[in-house]
Order: sequence, then C-alpha cells, then structure tokens
Amino acid sequence: MLEKLTDHIGLREKALDAAWIRNEVIAQNIANVDTPGYKRKAVAFEEYLEDALDKDGFKGFTTDRRHIQIGGGSPENTPITVRTEYKDLSTRLDENNVDVESEMASMAKNDIRYNTIVQSVSNSYKTLKSVISEGR
Repeated sequence: MLEKLTDHIGLREKALDAAWIRNEVIAQNIANVDTPGYKRKAVAFEEYLEDALDKDGFKGFTTDRRHIQIGGGSPENTPITVRTEYKDLSTRLDENNVDVESEMASMAKNDIRYNTIVQSVSNSYKTLKSVISEGR
C-alpha cells in the first residue's frame, strides 16, 4: 500500500534536479550571449528518461557484481548531463550560437515545468502526511 503512495516521488525529485540544472545552464547561455566563440549548452534528461522507461519492462538477473546488466535500469537513476550544442551554428562572425529570444522562451518553459513538478511532489507528500496522521 505504501508503495502506491510513494510511487515515482524519487523520479519527480530527479526531474526537479534536471529543471534546476537546466535553469542554471540557460542563465549561463544568456550571460554569454556576447562572448565570442561561445557555444550554447543544453541539459539532456528527458531523452535518457524515455530510454529508461522503454527498457524498464525487461531486466536481467545477475548473480555476481561482475556480471553485465541486461535491460533497463531504474528511471530514478537516469543521468542528467549538460552537453554543448553545435548543430545550431550561427552565421555570426564571432561564432557564438546563442539566441536570446530562444533562451528566454526556454527559461519560461522550464519555469512552468519546475513549478508543476514542485506542486506534484508537494501534493504527494501532503497525501502521505494525511494518510499517516489521520488514517483516512
């Protein structure tokens, strides 16, 4: 029963970490908009999460720590990585590929995502607290 109440809280907390890091990366991109040669950075989390969720259905059993893991890991262990974006190379002479308008839109989207996840985690903890204290 307790598993149903705490289901995916760890995953949502990991998503909060990713949103926090993404906000810092976007702020860094905006701060370096006039830095010659600067390449924008982006956070990769959702792509890795999709892979982990797709592979979650089958997981091999290992009997020794030296065995190779087969199948998907836990979605809560999804890595959060910061990567440099080279695909949107700008035609600017200083070779900087940061677009301020795009970064501001990404920051607004990330802010909405962060606040939504915070509310979700908060509601989960309120429900758990209610179950523990009132038993209803």
